[in-house]
Amino acid sequence: MGCVNTTTRKKNCSQQLPVHTGMMMNRCGLLTLQREPVPLKSIEVELEVRDHVATVVSTLNYENKEDKPLEAVFVFPLPGDAAVCHFSAQIGQTQIVAEVKEKQKAREEYDDALSSGQQAFLLEESDQSPDIFSLRVGSLPPGESASIRLEYVTELAVQADDGLRFCLPAVLNPRYQPQGSKGAGVQVTSVPASLVPYSLSFSARVSSPRPVSKVESNCSLDPLQYLNTDQTQATVKLAAGHKFDRDVELLIYYKDAHQPTAVVEAGQASAEPGSLMGDPVVMVSLYPEFPQSVMSSTASCGEFVFLMDRSGSMSNTRIRSARDTLLLLLKSLPVGCYFNIYSFGSRYEHIFLKSVEYSQQTMEEALKKVEQMEADLGGTEILQPLKHIYSQPCIQNQPRQLFVFTDGEVGNTKEVIDLVKKNSGSHRCFSFGIGEGASSALINGMAKEGGGDAQFITGTDRMQPKVMQSLRFALQPAVVDISVTWDLPQEVSVTVLSPPITTLFQGQRSLIYAQLTGQSSEAAEGCVTLKYSLAGHPSENQLHFSLRPAEDTGLTLHRLGARNLIRSLEMEERDRRGQQDGGVKEKVVQLSVQSGVSSSFTAFIAVNKDNSEVIQGPLVRRNIPTPCTFPILKSSGRHMSAFRILGSSGRYKRERRELGCLSVYASMVMYEDTETDGFPMMEEENQSRKSAVPEQPPRDPLLQLVSLQEASGCWLLDPALAAALGKTNEEVEKSKPEKASSEVWATILALIWLHGFKMDAKDEWELLAMKAASWLCAQNAPCVSECVDAGNVLLGCSVKKEALGL
Repeated sequence: MGCVNTTTRKKNCSQQLPVHTGMMMNRCGLLTLQREPVPLKSIEVELEVRDHVATVVSTLNYENKEDKPLEAVFVFPLPGDAAVCHFSAQIGQTQIVAEVKEKQKAREEYDDALSSGQQAFLLEESDQSPDIFSLRVGSLPPGESASIRLEYVTELAVQADDGLRFCLPAVLNPRYQPQGSKGAGVQVTSVPASLVPYSLSFSARVSSPRPVSKVESNCSLDPLQYLNTDQTQATVKLAAGHKFDRDVELLIYYKDAHQPTAVVEAGQASAEPGSLMGDPVVMVSLYPEFPQSVMSSTASCGEFVFLMDRSGSMSNTRIRSARDTLLLLLKSLPVGCYFNIYSFGSRYEHIFLKSVEYSQQTMEEALKKVEQMEADLGGTEILQPLKHIYSQPCIQNQPRQLFVFTDGEVGNTKEVIDLVKKNSGSHRCFSFGIGEGASSALINGMAKEGGGDAQFITGTDRMQPKVMQSLRFALQPAVVDISVTWDLPQEVSVTVLSPPITTLFQGQRSLIYAQLTGQSSEAAEGCVTLKYSLAGHPSENQLHFSLRPAEDTGLTLHRLGARNLIRSLEMEERDRRGQQDGGVKEKVVQLSVQSGVSSSFTAFIAVNKDNSEVIQGPLVRRNIPTPCTFPILKSSGRHMSAFRILGSSGRYKRERRELGCLSVYASMVMYEDTETDGFPMMEEENQSRKSAVPEQPPRDPLLQLVSLQEASGCWLLDPALAAALGKTNEEVEKSKPEKASSEVWATILALIWLHGFKMDAKDEWELLAMKAASWLCAQNAPCVSECVDAGNVLLGCSVKKEALGL
């Protein structure tokens, strides 16, 4: 849910993402001041999937039922790699198509239009983050209807089971809580699904060089309809009766998912030959398969740096989960590596002055500090600790691996990503977004530029398995020495639009876009050769593609290629800040206008110049919210929204709540009585927080056992281990085979317990168990089989010796 407030319009109010003052309403929901539904009436969504990428066309239909002219304002995130490529509006019988213009000119044109009583629309990208957009629907007369068409292109994310995931944006599919259900925070106005003032239609068309094996969803779908005999094209629709109680998630599966592909798209007939939009564009996908032998091998060196968010919003379960995760990480590190732990908020701390060699002593010292960690460092300032980490010299033969954990977003996303990219040659960056508020642009951008992996921990997800998966990626061999070679007729040249690929981890995919210029009168095909190496084994794939692609297949690949080029140029422009920019900004604006793809320097502007009637009356702003679950707090007669507040204290700010995909946040007033990383709270609540010591939940038996493991990988035979195994010390001592050493016996018992009782959490303990098995093998103990048999009897298990890796 979101709260609605209004203001009277003033000249130049179209500056970036304004926050409006005024009293907050005490009722939340999709409401106007008169507690009537906001004017969004229906949504139509069409999804066009081409292999690994998609175009999303969304039509939003509005009706102004108020007696005054209306301005509706959305602020919403798109997927971090998406690019808006079309924006148009139909008012009555008049169709207005937005043009891409330089951002400041577009803003001025919008303000001038509204000041003179004209209808206008403005869509622009945030200056701070490439995945935040604001949409303004200006001067909608009383009783008038408007239909807005928004089109964007995006790459579909690869899932662990090889499916491609699309999530229908929450702004286009508002969440409604079912009547009578229980939920956290303030509930949406109780409305039966049949009376919800929104209707939704959703359809998808899928095409690929490979057969479509299936399409799944968390919502009811009509049966998949194949359009040809080889099943490379299919359509699917959302079944009737959608209840508006969840996001619409689509998972698309292809046969031979790891087979590389090359897809070609014809240029735009009206565009100049030789230009990006006028020439054909080819997209090459590379999604290597990792054999089991590679998955089970791990490195024994590296410098591991962990950077943990300790801002106020990480309190309670999040900081406890962070401590548990750091415990698992420290126990799973290989002997012989180096490590350090940083934490940050408004300031930053580090456990060691510089990275230290991993040993029993340094591990214990780090764990003592980890146990004392609280969410008490204020705001979310990540740039300074990153600069400090990168200022430290790298250790010879110890590749640096950086793990970043944060639950928020920052105001300087682009600067942070640029810093990671600048240091990408000396490290890999793995990033973790905790909770729904984490910025996808920040998390995905850091991992992409740092050659690592991004993970999001939302809802009931456990942090530990996702983090340990990334540690496995960091320790496993990666796909390296990647090369792309083009074999084309002499008359055809190629311009690669994507940055070079240096590394791919298990489960990662890379898409390469290239422009093909010129025509051959004889050759009808081109060829691209992909070469790479995995665990010392070279691979080579040759892909043939048509140089005469079918017309009218859309421009998805062109627009994503343009987006790649625009992002590279934007980064180049930021690198040149303070120097001669060499016309980089002008190049971005030119490419953005030519391709119709959004950029940080341009905006979409549409003005209805055919409307001869000047719209009369004061213009009222309506901020269109989407449901959320934050409570409304009351203090001293004021209403305060428990949205997390960003940046420095003493100012009102906003946060985006990102619901696993695209969502909306309304402009709101934020009152800060107390600095708690932006969570406003009642004075009495703040006092009780200071005085009350929260009860610590009992420690998880798995973590209790893990905490006892030595840095070498073994366990010691002592009462603490016996208690963790659920036995007395006497029972454990008495069952030990006579020839077995205490450490060998203790370690085998721990491994049997893990395999016998905690297989459901194997992702969390697998690496430390492998370290324990390696330690046992190094001992060359004579009675391992006897110990395994005795251990099974003692613990009531039937785990085989081979399962333990012995």
